[in-house]
Formats: sequence, C-alpha cells, structure tokens
Amino acid sequence: MGTYTDIIRPDTDKIVDLLRSGSTAQCREVLDSVLDGIGFREMNSFMIRLYTCMDIYVAAKSFSREIGVSDERFASRFGTVEEIEPKLSSAEDMSDFLYDILLQCIEWRADCVRGNGSGAMKAAIDYIDGNYMNCDISLSTVADAAGLSPSYLSMLFKKETGQNFSEHLTNVRIHKAKELLGCTSKMVYEVAYDVGFRDYRYFSQIFKKCTGMTPRGFQYSVNVCPEKKIS
Repeated sequence: MGTYTDIIRPDTDKIVDLLRSGSTAQCREVLDSVLDGIGFREMNSFMIRLYTCMDIYVAAKSFSREIGVSDERFASRFGTVEEIEPKLSSAEDMSDFLYDILLQCIEWRADCVRGNGSGAMKAAIDYIDGNYMNCDISLSTVADAAGLSPSYLSMLFKKETGQNFSEHLTNVRIHKAKELLGCTSKMVYEVAYDVGFRDYRYFSQIFKKCTGMTPRGFQYSVNVCPEKKIS
C-alpha cells in the first residue's frame, strides 16, 4: 500500500463550501460527489477509509472552530480523531458518519447566525464606519474587530447584506465622498484621500461607476443646484 500522500485525497474545498454557504438538503449530494470523485465506494481498504475520513473530519472541525464551536464540543459530539475508527467498519458506515458531521456543522452555523450574527455584523459595520478612511482596512482587520474569522465574516456579509465586504466598503466610502463633495470646498484628490483612496484617478473611476457622474461633475451639480439632495 502507498503512503498517505500517494492516496487520492477527497476534495475538501467542496466540503468547506457546503459548510459555509450550503444547506442541509445538499449534504448527501455533495458528500456523495466528493466520495465518488475518488472512487471511494470501490475501495475496500480500511486505511483508505481512515485517511478519507480524517481529511473531511479535520476540515469540518476547522470550520466549526471558525464559527465558535470549541474543539471540546466538536469532540464530545463526534469523538476525537483517535476515536473514530469504530465508525469506519464499512464505506456505508463512514459515509453516514460524515453525513452526520456535515448536518451538525450546518446547524451550528445556522445557530451562530441566529444567535450571534446580528451582533457580529453590527460590530463589523460599526468598525467600517469608523475606519473606512484607512487605506489598509481589510476583511481581516474587520473580522478581528468583530471577533470572527475572515471567511466566516465574508459569508455573513453576503447573507445579511446581499453584498460582499468589498462592495459594502466601497459603498460606504462613496457615500462619505458625496457628503464631502456636497458640503465642503475640498478638491477631489483631498476627498479621495479622506475616504480611503490613495489614487484619486482610481477614486474617480469608482465614483463614476457607482453614481454615473465624475466627482467633479457631482460637486458642480450640487453646488449649482443646492436643492438637489445628497443620497
């Protein structure tokens, strides 16, 4: 028999994608797809079952840790790596064991969103509102402030706002830029810098993409026609 690295490995990226954004109804289909992808059901080796199970088990455990499920809680529900061998007596037994793990992880994710998602999102949005002008603000820095992993915050942003992190940050910056252009006499390059852009030409491109007007054109229209509202 080959070494661990010689064995065809399951596509754990598919598993993680399922855990982050999939539903319980998709669990069996995705799991079967991953296992079929390595011809698992035609392999009778216990060691291959063990290696395959460990890969998916570790991926699920890492995801659970990201959403606040402790290693102890995970192990109490599914056993430690050293304790999973009895669950691998056949391919069907192993598949059922992994299916149970995936279902539980998605349920934990749903509980996290219901219980902590709103608070975490508020913390993230508050941090962005207070730091949008910093050019080095990133998904990672906001996630640290909200007490979440970057990958989980990214998923939460999309779920709660319909936007990804970058889209939300850009919208905040452009809204602030419109306020400055309409209420101050600052030059476009000054406004760009004040809202977190270090390249005012790039700022102008993004501003026009979002508003349909150049920053200078917007500033002129507001100053000439003060009855226009800044929105």
